[in-house]
Amino acid sequence: MENKYINIHQDLLDRCIDGDKKAHFEIYRLYYKSMYSSSLRIVGVPEEAEDIMQESFLTAFGKLKTYSGDVSFGAWLKKIVINRSLDALRKRKVLFEELHAELPVMSEPEPEAESITVEEIKSAINTLSEGYRTILSLILLEGYDHEEVSEILGIKNVTSRTQFSRARQRLREILTDNRRKADKGEKLWMN
Repeated sequence: MENKYINIHQDLLDRCIDGDKKAHFEIYRLYYKSMYSSSLRIVGVPEEAEDIMQESFLTAFGKLKTYSGDVSFGAWLKKIVINRSLDALRKRKVLFEELHAELPVMSEPEPEAESITVEEIKSAINTLSEGYRTILSLILLEGYDHEEVSEILGIKNVTSRTQFSRARQRLREILTDNRRKADKGEKLWMN
């Protein structure tokens, strides 16, 4: 297989194509954590993310002969994982249920960034609707730009920007509300 992108694990990929089960396991071992994390950030359900990740590996191994080498194997596999994760959301028919709702404008100051912990941010993201969580995950965590997100989700570029803006706004509201509750000694809503 002649690649345009040189993979550091090309020998394992070649062995996978030849049916070597040990090579399949080694590729799985090398990539499963990051692929699971990518799926989990989108679907938000650990068991579902695990299933999606495993199905994605099966798909990738089945289509390995079609892998052109234009991008790294990890990027190719991640695209499969993300597409399967988005398909799972579409099947639930709630992907953009809240994205078109108008959000109230925050009149209070935002919480100070340095006072917010990573755990607070993760918890707040987990309370977002699937649509908001998807947009934030694809742009902030997976590094896609709005053009790529619009292509992946089948929406207009301007819609991607609007939804991302609303998702960020909603995240700020949750963080501000949680901070207020913490300051008052109330129990925070955590997943």
